[in-house]
Amino acid sequence: MNTTLDFPAVCLRLAFVVLATCSCNRASATAPASDTDFRAAYTRPAGAPQNAANPSSPQRIALGKMLFFDPRLSGSNVMSCATCHNPSFAWADHLPVGVGSGHHPLGRHTPTILNAAFNDLQMWDGRFNTLEQQALGPMLSPAEMHSTPELIVSRLSNVPRYVELFHEAYGESGITADNIAKAIGSFERTIISAEAPFDRYVAGDNHAISPAAIRGFTLFNTKANCVVCHSGWNFTDSSFHDIGVTGDDLGRGPIIRLDSMNHAFKTPTLRNIDQRAPYTHNGSEPSIESVIELYNQGGRAKRPTLSGDIKPLGLSAAEVSDLTAFLHTLTSHDPAVTLPELP
Repeated sequence: MNTTLDFPAVCLRLAFVVLATCSCNRASATAPASDTDFRAAYTRPAGAPQNAANPSSPQRIALGKMLFFDPRLSGSNVMSCATCHNPSFAWADHLPVGVGSGHHPLGRHTPTILNAAFNDLQMWDGRFNTLEQQALGPMLSPAEMHSTPELIVSRLSNVPRYVELFHEAYGESGITADNIAKAIGSFERTIISAEAPFDRYVAGDNHAISPAAIRGFTLFNTKANCVVCHSGWNFTDSSFHDIGVTGDDLGRGPIIRLDSMNHAFKTPTLRNIDQRAPYTHNGSEPSIESVIELYNQGGRAKRPTLSGDIKPLGLSAAEVSDLTAFLHTLTSHDPAVTLPELP
């Protein structure tokens, strides 16, 4: 069976991303100069980007949610997408590294899929272009869900209700690996963080966050230089950087065969960050404060590939506290996820 997803070319977008990934330095001088301007740079968008090759519909979203929680998609018949991307843990798993097939530890921390619809590329190393590819990849990975397209399609085809739902969502094409990935992608594009206290502050409510958090916000955009990579409403430049995390994982480098991108990993969103410990691609930082200390030191691993923006910051204990207070304001109280009834 051909499992290649047939999506239109995205050359211009990918060209922009490649240029961005090849330049780890972002000039902090481009940050706005006043508090009012700082706020304007973080205005929430009206909606999430969509994939023109996979138009969304209520039927496809509902089907995708059902599949997301269904262990039939794994070879063992016990793992689902939600095993690692648990809504109770801000769509991650609260473990230093993920756990795959046979309960074997994986090499990287499970990235959240919260706001993943806004990512230019998916996964820590950016090896997938779309949410559809990201959905299918772990299912077919021997280390992760360890299944095959044939097995998944066969299992679902033996469930009459799934046959009906796929027909309603995708017509005569029915149950295919591509349609499974498309349905999950449609659902994942609905996983968007809700309004946080910081959003109310951006909208003009000066009392929505504490004075300490306001000081932290100023630090974020100035001395701490966080904005150089964690920019925009989703707090990510959608690029890849070596930030000085220890370890041998080469990250983005082998994907694009560029040595300067060795040890470079995707800038994660900071939305709901206080619900997603531990941190970094290998889960080596247990708390927000330890991540700030990583940056305060100018990285723990000093390598030739270390981003030029990673330099000792000289933050005081009080400034670390203020910056931490600000990061807590990025957490939204999202509605509880109602589990679907599986057929």
